[in-house]
Amino acid sequence: MMLITTTADLAAFVTRLKGAEYVTVDTEFMREKTYWPQLCLVQVAGPDEAAAIDPLAEGMDLTPLFELLHDPGVLKVFHAARQDVEIFVHLTGAVPAPLFDTQIAAMVCGFGDSVGYETLITKLTSARIDKSSRFTDWSQRPLTERQLSYALSDVTHLRPAYEKLRRRLAKTGREHWLDEENVILADPATYRVDPEEAWRRLKVRTEKPRFLAVLKEVAAWREREAQRKDIPRNRVLRDEAIVEIAAHAPTTVEDLARTRGLGASLAQGRYGTEVLAAIQTALALPPDQLPRPDPRNDMPPGIAPTVELLRVLLKMVCDANDVASKLVANVSDLEAIAADDEADVPALKGWRRELFGEPALKLKHGRLALAIEKRKVKLVDIPAV
Repeated sequence: MMLITTTADLAAFVTRLKGAEYVTVDTEFMREKTYWPQLCLVQVAGPDEAAAIDPLAEGMDLTPLFELLHDPGVLKVFHAARQDVEIFVHLTGAVPAPLFDTQIAAMVCGFGDSVGYETLITKLTSARIDKSSRFTDWSQRPLTERQLSYALSDVTHLRPAYEKLRRRLAKTGREHWLDEENVILADPATYRVDPEEAWRRLKVRTEKPRFLAVLKEVAAWREREAQRKDIPRNRVLRDEAIVEIAAHAPTTVEDLARTRGLGASLAQGRYGTEVLAAIQTALALPPDQLPRPDPRNDMPPGIAPTVELLRVLLKMVCDANDVASKLVANVSDLEAIAADDEADVPALKGWRRELFGEPALKLKHGRLALAIEKRKVKLVDIPAV
């Protein structure tokens, strides 16, 4: 097993990969005590060799690795790429490109919704992955032989899996089905957290605009502080405390100190001063600048049965075509189609429209029916009158 701990060895390894059609990539990281993922190991495999790169080694400069990740002539293959790519975007400001996500490809090839790495490898290569090191502390040194073996298997088994998926896509002519998902993966904005939008992840029951304004300002302050100090959000201020602050909108240190889970010491310190300033900003907003919750997609009366029929159709179509239903449409899409023939949803565009959107509209307008024959549901075309 190759463990790279010097910049010179990394540069030599990357040089040997020049001209490769593709490389497989994976990472091991920790983020329990930090806001940003702490990169602990990078595994890369080319056609003939694989290596684990130690970013925590003294004096290690990852520039050669970053050059490989941004080499337009080498395809980077990941499985469930988002968390790995988030790390590289944070470190370099750019998305590795071009890239290929085997989890998305597997959804197109009939392996179900969001198939896990071990399951996919077993189905495609019959290999068994040793999971014993999955929850290890990757920040500790030295790394054991078992840890390195586990880490490298994530990229060595990915090579034959990628090649088999690529052949399936070519055989079925579905390569372009990945285009829309690849656009999302290639967009740096996919991996950036906007503090001004942090309030939307908090679960609240009220939609009062002034409450939401305080929630938004305090959540944005917490996000910026967590990013600045590189600590988890809840180490700055817990979700429940933000919601309670939004509900009561305290304007004095004494009132803020009464917030459950906050305490007088925090209220009287810098955090307290900045939280009170955020609250004042929210309270000073004019009515036309107050945040509004995302609009609800309330279904028109009586439309629920149509949605259920579309759900059955979606499962039938996806099963028949070996594609994951999650990739074609979700419940919100089905509700939108049931309510509007021109709904702005992916299921009514491109290959999804051909596969599911058109049959869905036919079913909705009585030109297609669902019937049961020999205990199986089938589709029946209804001639135009």
